[in-house]
Amino acid sequence: MCAPAAHAAWYEASSDHFVIYADDSEKDVRQFAENLERYHGALGYLTGRDVGKPSPSNRVTIFVVGSGREIRKLAGQQNSTIAGFYVPRAGASRAFVQDIRNQNGYPHFSTVVLLHEYAHHFLISSSRYAMPRWMSEGAAEFFAATTFDKDGSVMIGRPAQHRAYELANPNAVSVRELLDPDYERDDRGRRGDGFYARSWLLYHYLTFSNERKGQLNAYWQTITSGDPSLAAAEAVFGDLDQLEKEVSAYLRKRRMFTFNLPPERYDIGPITLRKLPKGEAEVIDLRMISQRGVTREQAQELLPEIRKIAAEFPADPGVLSALAEAEYDAGNDDAAITAAEAAIAIDPSRTNPYVQKGYALFRKASDAKEDSNAAYAAAMEPFSALNRRENDHPLPLIYYYRSYAERGLKPPENAKKALERAAMLAPFDHRLWLQVAAMQAEEGKVELAKFSLKPLAASPHGGPSADLAARFIAVLDQLPEGTAFDLRSRAAGETSSGTDNPDTGNEASPDGDDAAQ
Repeated sequence: MCAPAAHAAWYEASSDHFVIYADDSEKDVRQFAENLERYHGALGYLTGRDVGKPSPSNRVTIFVVGSGREIRKLAGQQNSTIAGFYVPRAGASRAFVQDIRNQNGYPHFSTVVLLHEYAHHFLISSSRYAMPRWMSEGAAEFFAATTFDKDGSVMIGRPAQHRAYELANPNAVSVRELLDPDYERDDRGRRGDGFYARSWLLYHYLTFSNERKGQLNAYWQTITSGDPSLAAAEAVFGDLDQLEKEVSAYLRKRRMFTFNLPPERYDIGPITLRKLPKGEAEVIDLRMISQRGVTREQAQELLPEIRKIAAEFPADPGVLSALAEAEYDAGNDDAAITAAEAAIAIDPSRTNPYVQKGYALFRKASDAKEDSNAAYAAAMEPFSALNRRENDHPLPLIYYYRSYAERGLKPPENAKKALERAAMLAPFDHRLWLQVAAMQAEEGKVELAKFSLKPLAASPHGGPSADLAARFIAVLDQLPEGTAFDLRSRAAGETSSGTDNPDTGNEASPDGDDAAQ
């Protein structure tokens, strides 16, 4: 695995909801961060949803990678349409985009991709009720076409120019097919029927139509009450053939409404910038690969170069943190612990070294031949230290629960609550919610386990976790409340170990990544 090309000057921009790494001018990086915070504020204002300020480590970290070729290399795909992707993980959500494009007018496609993915992140973070796929994608497309003006105002809901070709498709998916959850996804992809484009069109029409004012919200409320998508649509929208005619006519209109929000509608909060020191700047391309997610073999390929940089900059905590992560990913637990401890000694405010040390100690504890209790107690120490520094970091809560479960001990109530709290802090982490559902099912909390699984099963991008959740729901539907069921054993029989590891956050995890379609 090759690293992206090295760059000259890197900045870290830190705000309430984002951390951005980019090799660009200080002015452009700051403006990019401000625009993203304005976007977050606009989402909250228009949806009426309140997403509280996340803990520092639970913010979305964005790496500005460079060219499309470098994005494809990082994504491990050669698809020329990929302009960026997003990896949602508790305490480690990462987004990768091409370039900073603070352009006037319609946003660059790489920015559209980022705004699309953050809309998903925002909507999932603000509700545990699963949107139907068309509504989830329609909303993300609706918000993605956002313009940021120099005066601080934001325009949302512009016609989706990036979907113009698909919108012109005469064989596009129909409204009824959009609303039908049983519509075959694989066939949709082969037909190239413009699912995203038509989802945007229906969402846009229902948002601005005077004749159907309030129906989109009524449809959503009916869904959250338990009605299936198609039944809810027929109850709220009425004749779907008539809706089809209206939507088709709407597409032919020469002008469409938008939301124009002045800057006083939201508060972007403080933006702080830090120019990366030479060592941290040199290692950042390799750090991107690690934080994208790697297999052990890929980590072993990266390690010689990271070790070389660490030898040149032995007192740089950013380099040592990257080294600790690479050593852990490559299977070298003692080396990971040494690097992490060195980073903590220099700068105890950095969180990643605590995480990597904890990961390594937990893996050693799982192999402990003697006194596993002492080994797990030692493994919890870095996570406990991290918890004292950042009370709402989800990983210490997760590993507190695991410190019991991995030993085959029944976790106490406060450990169970810690796991549930972690999931609430990271509602976008599907595999964490699988763990929560498994815990709830083992306690016989059948309905609660199904509630935890339903948003996963309805994930707009599918994936192994979504498929597994759907199968688990089908099993739980056959069980009366109070029946204890071991989802973990069932899952072990249906999934393989390795890259679909729900726990580490370091290993390659394609489930949940969303490259541009």
